[in-house]
Amino acid sequence: MPGKPPRARDPKIAAVVNQNGCTGCEACLTVCPVDCIEMVPGAEKPGLFKLVEIDQDRCIGCGLCPKICPWDTITMEPYPLSRQIAEGVTIRGVVPGQKAGAPAPV
Repeated sequence: MPGKPPRARDPKIAAVVNQNGCTGCEACLTVCPVDCIEMVPGAEKPGLFKLVEIDQDRCIGCGLCPKICPWDTITMEPYPLSRQIAEGVTIRGVVPGQKAGAPAPV
């Protein structure tokens, strides 16, 4: 994200949130030591329902967010494969260069 310092080196693993299960509870925001988790508008009713997105360029792979996620929607994946996985489970994105995936199956 613009205005945030880059990380020193690429991590071995990085966090990926599956937005299909995210409720926007913001629990993960409270534990991220590098502030790489952003709130994004949800696909349906964007003004009311929110999701989170993890900036793959800033995640340091600390593993705190999946431990606190009450919905088990955050996983730690090998980096740089985590970027490809994130693209497939992202409904809405705000991170520059990150593509939003297909809409959630009904």
